[in-house]
Amino acid sequence: MRRWGLLCAVLFLVGCSSEPPPAVVSNEPLALGSALGIDLPTDARDVSMELKGSHLDFIARYYRDPTSRWPPLSAAEAQAVSSVGLRLVALWESRAQNPSYFSYASGYADAQSAYRQARAIGQPPGSAIYFAVDYNAPSRDVEGTIDHYFRGVLAGLITEAGGHQPEYRIGVYGSGSVCGYLKGARLVQLTWLSNSTAWEGYGGFSDWDIRQGMKSRNLSFSHDSNEARGDYGGFLVGSKASAS
Repeated sequence: MRRWGLLCAVLFLVGCSSEPPPAVVSNEPLALGSALGIDLPTDARDVSMELKGSHLDFIARYYRDPTSRWPPLSAAEAQAVSSVGLRLVALWESRAQNPSYFSYASGYADAQSAYRQARAIGQPPGSAIYFAVDYNAPSRDVEGTIDHYFRGVLAGLITEAGGHQPEYRIGVYGSGSVCGYLKGARLVQLTWLSNSTAWEGYGGFSDWDIRQGMKSRNLSFSHDSNEARGDYGGFLVGSKASAS
């Protein structure tokens, strides 16, 4: 509660003394060492009053193509969230629902764009950038175009690091099938399992770092709840900058 009270002060919001909403609850009990968070498509500062007292551990926000109608994670938003001790999780998403988009070239370009946005907000080295595969990809896509896309992601991050080891760990958001294949192929270090339970491999995949859930009943704005465990690639920026 004190953390979001401080955020209210930073953002010069009024009404910080109002009664906070009930705590966010997930559909399942949290395992020992787990963290609770949400992902949302809009600036977290716009809903800070509603988040007050929600007892979240992290906020997941997006890096985006400049043509997107949704706002990307900005330096100001990252600073405001970090200033109250909430970690951030970064996700790149661009045309991720279009199977024909995935290729080595698009992965390479997306990695470069995501890297530059990460640097612009002060995301610390060692944290993660997740890349979205937001459709129920069949095995021919997983082993073909999606495999090529993530090889492009790796190459793009190596290029941005001057030919050295990438500064950021690579994660994937997607189905159990996508997460399992890419983790097994060592093309990603971290996996974020989509809540689309009908997608290929959902029930058989347990090696997730973040697992998406349903919308919380206690928050009115567009979001999904998430559970994370271990070192899921979250981070703080500014004076508190660190990777989780």
